[in-house]
Amino acid sequence: MQTIKANNYSVYFNQEIYSYLNEILLTDAYSKVFVLVDSKTSEYCLTDFLANIATEVEIEIIEFEAGEQFKNIETCFEIWSALTDLGGDRKSIILNLGGGVVTDLGGFVASTFKRGIEYINVPTTLLAMVDASIGGKNGVDLGNLKNQIGTITTPKAVLIDTQFLATLPQNEMRSGLAEMLKHGLIQDKEYWNKFKNLSSLTTVDLDNLIHQSVEIKNTIVSQDPTENGIRKALNFGHTLGHAIESYFLENEEEKQQLLHGEAIAIGMILESYLSLKKELITNQEYQEIKYIILDLFERVEFSSIDIEKIIDLLIHDKKNEFGKVQFALLEGIGKVKINQFATNELIISAFDDYKN
Repeated sequence: MQTIKANNYSVYFNQEIYSYLNEILLTDAYSKVFVLVDSKTSEYCLTDFLANIATEVEIEIIEFEAGEQFKNIETCFEIWSALTDLGGDRKSIILNLGGGVVTDLGGFVASTFKRGIEYINVPTTLLAMVDASIGGKNGVDLGNLKNQIGTITTPKAVLIDTQFLATLPQNEMRSGLAEMLKHGLIQDKEYWNKFKNLSSLTTVDLDNLIHQSVEIKNTIVSQDPTENGIRKALNFGHTLGHAIESYFLENEEEKQQLLHGEAIAIGMILESYLSLKKELITNQEYQEIKYIILDLFERVEFSSIDIEKIIDLLIHDKKNEFGKVQFALLEGIGKVKINQFATNELIISAFDDYKN
């Protein structure tokens, strides 16, 4: 697959990634290479990854526990301390090998350690390949509030090896599909149409869809690296989706665990309903979106209390300005309208429609 040029870095695919990585490790005079993994990627991906690296530079592995609950400043402190104890300096590089938690957290650690060292994202989940590792956004959660602390600092490169997907359980694959569906809904109706029949999808088809999804996100991010305008389009489904994800994480003893993509899938249905009620999409378009998403993702139960508390969490969304909750809504399939507002009553109505 063809390399994608982004702002200040490139995205490499499959057979190209190790040629690129070994070349820069040979020529860029790094003092030390750190590979950041969580406990899952340490078990399933690290051995194969290291087997493809050829360098005389010392490699150190730093591991932390897998899970969104460990995407916090306490984990960062432990990693910063490990980097210091292991002799990390300004000429070190961090290779973030893992899913979205690893690439988000690892990018933040790298962008702040010694006031910034180079890092490369090596995403191992579908979600990270098409979304989390692309665009330079990184950071950690503040308690159960998603991505409240972070920076926008681009990686040196993103290296996508789709063979890592063989290690993923089915629910993790579906989680990544949610972001791919979003890319079609906000940018490319033809791309969205390709998801209407996933049963005949081959490995080659999936590789091509991943490449196209990265292209869509990169096109948007390249126009607006710091999210002052069109990059907000990528937040479709995320205003309510992040609030749902935070609420379920906060109440994990009582609620079933929701992966990021599972929460975003709900958010996309809810925010499509808001788009319908604002007469930005037709009822036919809304029903199509709802049917396709619910065909992939099981419906989740919400009580009135759940909905009330989720709405309360919206005030913490990073996109808000002057205390008003902002949405990126659809303007037909393949287009988006940013900086939209919705009343609490309309949001409740969206949940009611979702439940039915």
